[in-house]
Amino acid sequence: MANDNVLQFTDDNFDAEVLKADQPVLVDFWATWCAPCKAIAPVIDELANQFSGQVKIGKVNVDENPNTPGQYGVRGIPTLVLFKNGEVVDQLVGAIPKNQLEEFINKAL
Repeated sequence: MANDNVLQFTDDNFDAEVLKADQPVLVDFWATWCAPCKAIAPVIDELANQFSGQVKIGKVNVDENPNTPGQYGVRGIPTLVLFKNGEVVDQLVGAIPKNQLEEFINKAL
């Protein structure tokens, strides 16, 4: 990962890093072959810096971690899921503009 504020979530660490987090968490379900995923990656990096200390932001590679996307009904990517206190607050699918993602994140603050 190019940005230290964007975390790597996996099937193994999802429970500890996301569901038991003491702050809201934005999870980007993505894959290396997904063009829209690559398109929003710079926005995810910006948001990770912008919301550092307030919201945990990380990615789950759906090809390497098939269990977690299945648990949350991820059918298309990118899918962005917002968690707070271990519960899903909301989710979006597709390459979403930065201003909409900021509003999305603010739902959990």
